[in-house]
Amino acid sequence: MAITKDLLKTKTSKIVKKLKDYYGEVQCYLTHKNCFELICAVALSAQCTDDRVNMTTPALFKKYPDAFSMAKAKIDDLEKIVKPCGFYKNKSRNLKNMAIRLVNEYNSEVPAKMEDLVTLAGVGRKTANVVLGTWFKKPDGVVVDTHVKRITNLLGLTKNSDPEKIEQDLNKLVPKKHWDQFSLWLIAHGRETCIARRPQCGKCMFAKFCDYKRGQQV
Repeated sequence: MAITKDLLKTKTSKIVKKLKDYYGEVQCYLTHKNCFELICAVALSAQCTDDRVNMTTPALFKKYPDAFSMAKAKIDDLEKIVKPCGFYKNKSRNLKNMAIRLVNEYNSEVPAKMEDLVTLAGVGRKTANVVLGTWFKKPDGVVVDTHVKRITNLLGLTKNSDPEKIEQDLNKLVPKKHWDQFSLWLIAHGRETCIARRPQCGKCMFAKFCDYKRGQQV
């Protein structure tokens, strides 16, 4: 039997409360000192772990501390630094092109609007939402990374696989004031309990909500 919208909202409210009570306020896992460092780190985190990004960015930001210096970087030099993050050729090119646009169009500052952020090379809604929520404290939607995608499907909050459609579903269910933290809570839960290859179902606070635990198809 299909769950009604009202029941789904009630279920989501219970999930949000449990996450908030358990994890409290969670900080962004990517190490950064300013908004430029943050957007670069998020761009590098695609198909890469946050830990690996955090090991890579100190050398990157030491050599290129701002958009102006990165805009002048040689691609070969960028590639050598970001290679551990994977897809380094595309990521290096995107970082340089993003920096060039920041210098030319935004006075070397990271813009604070979704419509501007997504015009930057390598920046989609996920990266933009991280920047808007973490730095500017005004997220445009729920950040959908691999943890959020997997866990929200398991919890039955969405049946979609496309990140933008998942975001649309979650934006309707999760109160706006929790958009930023909701993603960070689920990432924390994915790291600690709902681990992709070895889920700790026996100690999961969401066992009764979870399709995986109940042995059902998502």
